[in-house]
Amino acid sequence: MKKLAFLALVVVLIAPHVSDAASCEDLSKASLPNTTITIAQSVAAGAMTAPAGRGGPQANPFADLPAFCRVAATLKPSADSDIKIEVWMPATGWNGKFQAAGNGGWNGNVDQNAIATALRRGYAAASTDTGHEGGAGPWMQNREKVIDYGHRAVHEMTVTAKSLINAFYGNPAKLSYFNGCSAGGRQALKAAQMHPEDFDGIIGGAPALNATGRAAYAVYAAQALRKEESSYIPQAKYAAIHDAALNACDASDGVTDKVIENPRACKFDPQVIACKAGEDTNSCLTPAQVTAARALYQPLVNQGTKQVINTPLEVGSELGWSTFGGQQPFGVATQFYQFMVFNNPQWDWKTLNFDADMAAVAKAENGIIDAKSTDLKKFVARGGKLIQYHGWADPQIPSGSSTAYYEDVLKAMGSNVKDNYRLFMVPGMNHCGGGDGPASFDMVTALEQWVEQKKAPDTIPAAHLTNGQPDRTRILCPYPQVATYKGSGDPNSAASFACK
Repeated sequence: MKKLAFLALVVVLIAPHVSDAASCEDLSKASLPNTTITIAQSVAAGAMTAPAGRGGPQANPFADLPAFCRVAATLKPSADSDIKIEVWMPATGWNGKFQAAGNGGWNGNVDQNAIATALRRGYAAASTDTGHEGGAGPWMQNREKVIDYGHRAVHEMTVTAKSLINAFYGNPAKLSYFNGCSAGGRQALKAAQMHPEDFDGIIGGAPALNATGRAAYAVYAAQALRKEESSYIPQAKYAAIHDAALNACDASDGVTDKVIENPRACKFDPQVIACKAGEDTNSCLTPAQVTAARALYQPLVNQGTKQVINTPLEVGSELGWSTFGGQQPFGVATQFYQFMVFNNPQWDWKTLNFDADMAAVAKAENGIIDAKSTDLKKFVARGGKLIQYHGWADPQIPSGSSTAYYEDVLKAMGSNVKDNYRLFMVPGMNHCGGGDGPASFDMVTALEQWVEQKKAPDTIPAAHLTNGQPDRTRILCPYPQVATYKGSGDPNSAASFACK
């Protein structure tokens, strides 16, 4: 009965013809379930400005935006929900499509930069703060707010945005996409798993799909580096470890280019730069530091169940080890335990027991946040397409979580799932971008071609940029294939490589 009432309300609000489209300001009167419209205003071309403190006084990142309709709303699907969203819709030149933007970290803000990026491509776009403001905190003790953060906020935003788009243009969006990285990558997979009807195409970059495992691994890394005072590896030594890793692994793809194409194909032991007796310089590792470095390359395993809690950092990630190896543990990880698991902001990370405490973690998370379900049947059945990508050198979300998940999906659903789901591992790329690898690519175009033209992404063009200009091009290959030098031709040109 409740569903019928909702459908009737949407029919009243939304007309089926362009001629019945509403003005932007009229959307302030829109009556949608659990929704309060707080802004409905037409924004002239170039008139949008960044909030105070963003972009600085010298530049307005939105100065190039076309005219659009800006709608902000608060959604309350539960009594404890307080989900903020914004929907931006081009005044002219709409491409007929909708794109939802993912978030980062603990997701406590609407990402206007991400919406603006989609708007520039002609999309109607939306973002949400996922139900809270700011980062981690007491909100994590509220079950409904955790559910909002976990998946509900993105779903409710999507339903509301589609209704507003239909009302504004007089026609529904012909296709819907999601694009996110990091926490946004987790949101991407969660959407495919739990709300398969929401999107026709999904991009999930460097997904924090095993958020609980990553939190545990971050504490494990901190404990390994702080096991004793001599175990700590100062940042000044990272370059030496990285250079040694490149010496061992760089040439495995046929080209020496300071990029490890496939870390799994190489064996590296930091013992090769062990200090001589009595020596301790930035170009070598003491015995305790060798042990600590080896630990970072090892998966975190529950010694009782032998289950892998989280995959390790990969060879090639060394320059970013300050994420987990700084003076204090990675904040996103410790906050998870302080606020969600133990409800104690003073919790001491040194006390975490990776066998005994995992039950408390599982109880607190209860499948709400992690995006590890391999059941993509409904998403695949309706023709959805999913592109996942991850940098092999990611120092914040160990990249093996993506390869492990992809392999688990293939085991659960069979190899035909490749017709709807592909993973691209990016050699040398850090977290969501950057690094020595080909970290500049256009996943949105690749997804559009797959969804709209049935052109599956057998390769994706990519480039390494210096000062904003490409100085080396490559192809990204569907995992487990690897870009391999053909043996002749310019080693800096993608044309000299093939997926094998």
